[in-house]
Amino acid sequence: MTVEEVLENRWIQNADKVPNIPLGEHVRTRIKQFSLMNKFKKKVLRVVAAKLPDEQVHGLKQMFHMMDKDKNGNLTFEELKDGLHVIGQPVQDPDVQMIMDAADIDGNGMLNCEEFMTLAVHLRRISNNEQLRQAFLFFDRNDTGFIEFEELREALFDEHLGANNDQVVHDIIFYAHLDKDGRISYPEFEAMMTTGMDWKMASRQYSRVMLSALSMKLFKEKSMQLKNQIV
Repeated sequence: MTVEEVLENRWIQNADKVPNIPLGEHVRTRIKQFSLMNKFKKKVLRVVAAKLPDEQVHGLKQMFHMMDKDKNGNLTFEELKDGLHVIGQPVQDPDVQMIMDAADIDGNGMLNCEEFMTLAVHLRRISNNEQLRQAFLFFDRNDTGFIEFEELREALFDEHLGANNDQVVHDIIFYAHLDKDGRISYPEFEAMMTTGMDWKMASRQYSRVMLSALSMKLFKEKSMQLKNQIV
């Protein structure tokens, strides 16, 4: 059984049968993908999480509250680590930290129930087209069949994007809409949410850091080659 299967509601009713298996590479990859998502895609996942069937919501909340030992509504690093161990999923500290960093949307160093459920939705993948359609309609507030600049900016205001709000929104639309008409259609939205890695959707800041690191690596390798040639 993987972490994804642990997040299925049926696990809640059979916790004593969960085998002792460490975090798998597939789940680790999904968590890394989640950490690369831009704010728009994470917002979509939260919308989907909010619209899950009551049975699934109850199961995920039950798991969250079981892990939340001090009942303050947040999971600390230790609570998440201990909770995973209790359910038969011992995870090493680096993997626990990766989960925390990826899911901690508000940056307070803990996971609230909404953040926990959002990560769970990503790990389990969105398999219901109706869930995607409902999420699209959440952003398409003027019911035109497209997500436009003002709609996206308004929907992301609660994300505290900072002074460069407009640029962030422009970047999201640029990478998401394939026909470059300045708005996101449902097919483009669906493609964005169902593709694998989010390299294009990663923030520009992340891209610049990676590019800088790559450039430095290439520079060092080139310097070493020249040095060897001289020697």
